Amino acid sequence: MKNSRFAFLQNLGSETSGLSVILIVVAVAFSFSSPKFLTMANLESMGFQMPLLGLLTLAMLAPIVSGGFNLAVVFTANMSGLTLAWILIQFGGPDAGIGAFILGCLAAMLVGLLAGAVIGVIIAYVGAHPILVSLAMMVFLQGLGEFLTRGGDISGFPDYMRVIGHGTLFYIPVPLILFGIVAVIWHILLKRTKHGFSVYMTGSNILAAEYAGLHTKRTLVLIYTLSGLLCSVAGILMAARFNSVRVGHGEALLLITVLACFLGGIDPFGGKGRVVPVIISLFILQILSSGLNLIGANQHLATAVWGLFLIAVMVMRSDLVRTFASYVRKT
Repeated sequence: MKNSRFAFLQNLGSETSGLSVILIVVAVAFSFSSPKFLTMANLESMGFQMPLLGLLTLAMLAPIVSGGFNLAVVFTANMSGLTLAWILIQFGGPDAGIGAFILGCLAAMLVGLLAGAVIGVIIAYVGAHPILVSLAMMVFLQGLGEFLTRGGDISGFPDYMRVIGHGTLFYIPVPLILFGIVAVIWHILLKRTKHGFSVYMTGSNILAAEYAGLHTKRTLVLIYTLSGLLCSVAGILMAARFNSVRVGHGEALLLITVLACFLGGIDPFGGKGRVVPVIISLFILQILSSGLNLIGANQHLATAVWGLFLIAVMVMRSDLVRTFASYVRKT
């Protein structure tokens, strides 16, 4: 029995275990600070808010694990949402049928796939730096979106889209269910498939991966293509949540996706990281945001706390702290 428990804790990993403790401590602290924290209304609100950030964070995760970056995640989502909105408007806007919605979703996902594939192809076959390529794509999508919308937003969608953005199933928010499904698929993709193995090997040492016979160029293209696809799903959810689409929606989420990845143990230099700790870090960030809001703190304080939180985590993971901890255990 003890051996099975020890094996279970080993499978969880120190990263997951540590973040789980932080999650519990933060949740308990806010439950005492505000009687509204553990109410169904607040929990449901968090369940609606987190999935959008979660999807964009998962879209950022694989590129970072591969040793790269995708700065275009937010604007890829926005452009995908604009594509869906444009098709719905062409078919009557609020009166558009399910067929138009399905067509719009397919077109939105195609836009996300293409944006990600272009980034991946340039990184893999031209050899340009991922930050520069994704930054260029971000600027291109932002400019194109501003040109097409004249800086405004598109609204007026069918009522059935509210189910995706605001509906519940057995009291569980539909966006949270969508995020859970995607997270499981992402975990399996990275940990149980050849593609996932190639992602980690590419991030650890791309030359060694090539010498080992892995098709690293194809892996890089697929990484960014799937990242773009996931951004399109986030764009569809964004349109359903806000009942409107604008190029600037969610701009502030870009840096938070990076924060969530690093807080979840993703190595900024690539080759290391898992989905589960990142999901726990997302819950921690959401609890901090909601908890601070409930106790009456300024909403901008949450961003400052997130930054301090990440600094603290980086310090705790530093070699100096690890060496000191090892010395204390030996003595």
